[in-house]
This record gives sequence, structure tokens and C-alpha cells, in this order.
Amino acid sequence: MINRAIIIVLDGFGVGELPDAKDYGDEGSNTFAGIYNNTVLEIPNLKKLGLYNIQNIGIDNKEENPIGIFGKAVERTCGKNSPVGHWEISGFIKDKPFKTYPNGFPQELLDEIARLGGIKGFICNKKGSGTDFLRDYGEESIKTGMPIVYTSADSVFQIAAHESVLPVPELYRLCDISRKVIDEKGYEIGTIIARPFIGDNRDNFIRTYNRKDYEAQDFGKTMLDILVENGKKVTAIGKIEDLFSGRGITESIHTEGNADGIEKTITAIKNSNSELIFTNLVDFDMLYGHRNNIDGFARALEYFDGKLPEIIDNLRENDLLIITADHGNDPSTPSTDHSREYIPIVAYGKTLKSNVDIGIRQTYSDISATILDLLNLPKLENGKSFKNEII
Repeated sequence: MINRAIIIVLDGFGVGELPDAKDYGDEGSNTFAGIYNNTVLEIPNLKKLGLYNIQNIGIDNKEENPIGIFGKAVERTCGKNSPVGHWEISGFIKDKPFKTYPNGFPQELLDEIARLGGIKGFICNKKGSGTDFLRDYGEESIKTGMPIVYTSADSVFQIAAHESVLPVPELYRLCDISRKVIDEKGYEIGTIIARPFIGDNRDNFIRTYNRKDYEAQDFGKTMLDILVENGKKVTAIGKIEDLFSGRGITESIHTEGNADGIEKTITAIKNSNSELIFTNLVDFDMLYGHRNNIDGFARALEYFDGKLPEIIDNLRENDLLIITADHGNDPSTPSTDHSREYIPIVAYGKTLKSNVDIGIRQTYSDISATILDLLNLPKLENGKSFKNEII
């Protein structure tokens, strides 16, 4: 009997384009195959669990006798970013997409935020790569004291400021003001992101791990809510707290990158009494996918793979481990944005069946449906449990 679940989200690790990928400009995207086919990738522990046995992933390197459970899932939500991906994993499917701003944000919106925030204004206001904008506008931002504002293909309002010019608490306050104005005025933007950076000049500006996300509040009931309503505990590791606006979470643990997130997850597996441990490992997406860094993505996967034996060894007898993703971010394509892809589902439990192909699931929400089913908790509207296939 399973009485605890651990979800580890490899942020941006998709396993092939969805049937509607062309509608998002992502035809041909396959994060896993893009990495595998363009560099050396050695991930024997994920392979042993069954990652390479997932149907139609574009890689012919199957494990003869996997010890885990494996499959992939379709995203039903209209979108391809972290909030909607995590929400769907947790049982909520957003039918109406957030608005995007490919030509930048309306000036009246920026003026209102600047007025309320007590700043002179913003610079940049374009769609593109945040690291490019740091290089191109960072020195001007420091000189003028005006933050950089920009967006991407997703529905995001990102504010970057040097930590010595606009201290992190002040940047957070500005983002909080932005969230309120955007919601009150009906701009329908999914995520406001604080992007603090440091460095002396355009050649060495880097983002820090003081990033903070401010999500829209219009998401319905999730697995996290069900757990807490029924007296269970939820430990959120990494940016999970931000993605769910703190809702349905009893303990939140901040992380500074993948290695820190993995160690804190192992500590929670050893010591936590929470019925759900929910981890996001952001570096795959933030440092490698968005920067088209194939080798960096591969080495990060290898590092995680190297820690898998320790993760598995510390699982309790009645634990369920699920390794998955929230969207794709193929570093082998020209795009630096997220990609519309299937996500992998790789699972393991000491009391569960091995070498089980759960096939192609029709929504990410099958993950939450299965966890709630295994924990004997009330069901949500979305998702179909694969409990009976794995016990």
C-alpha cells in the first residue's frame, strides 16, 4: 500500500512533439532526442527505470528488463509553461490560455506600475531572451535605475534589476504591485517574474537564485488542496510554492539550483512525514533549455542520474517516486522558448510492479489521479488513475 508520493519535475525535459505542436511553432521539437542525438549522454539509472522504453520517443536504446514504470502524457491545457504544466500534473486543466504580448506590453500598463512602484519607468519592453537583454540593457538599467521589462512566447511579465540598484525586497514589492495591477486591469498575464542579477558589466551579468514568481490566482482545485483538506501534509521544494501561490502547501523549501534541490529532496525523503514531496529542478530549463545549451542540459541530466541510486535507496517501503516534466525546452532547436511536448512519466516503488508500460496518457492529470487513488483520497474531475496497472 502506498502512503507517500514523491514527484520530481525535471523542468523542461520533454520527450517529443505533441500532435498540436505546429500550432505553437514547435513542430519537430523533442528535448530528450535533441540532447541524445547531439552529444554524449550517459544516464544508466534513468535507463534502468525505463525512460528509453517510453513509446515513440525517437531513441532506439531500450532497456531489456526495466525495473520501473514508464509512459508519457499529453498536455490538454492550452499553453506550454511551468504554471499550467504543474497545475495539470496536479489535476487542474486551464481551458482558456493566458494572453501573450509578442510586441511588448502597453505603455499605460508600464506607466501605472512605475507610478505605483515609485520608479522612473522601464526599459527594453520587448519579446526575447532574458540573457540577451541583460547583455544589451543591463548597463543602461544600472545607470538609469530603471528595471528591464520583457516577455517571451509564454504569458510572462519579467522584471530584471541589478541587486545593488534595486534591492531584492524592492524588486519583489514591484512585482507584487505588477501582479495586482495586471489582475485588476484584466491584462490576463500568467506569471510575473522577478529576475535579480549581479555583475559589473555586460560581459559578466548573471541572474541570481533570488528569482521569484507571482502566478495568476485563477486556477481551480488541485491535488495539493485535496491533500491539505484531508489533513495530509505537502512539502514543496524549489519553485513549487510560487507556482501554486502557496496554496495547498504545508512546508516550503527554497533551493539554489538543481544540486541543492536534489539534496533537499533526499533530506525530505529521509525525514519528512508529508504525504507528498513535490520538487521542481529548475536548472534544466533556466540554465540550459532557454540558452540552447545542449551539453549543459546533458551534464545536468547525468548529475541527476548519478544521484538517483541515493534517492531510490532512501525510499520507504510504501513510497511512490515519479520523475516527470512540465513541458519541453528543446536546446537543439533555434528557439529559446518552451516547446509543446509530451512529458515523461517514470515511476518506481519497492512494492510496485516493474517493467510496466502505462502507455500514452491523455492528460498530465493522470499523475495526480493515480496519487489520490493510491492514497485513498477524493478524486478530482480530471485524470485517469493507472493505480491498477502498477500495484
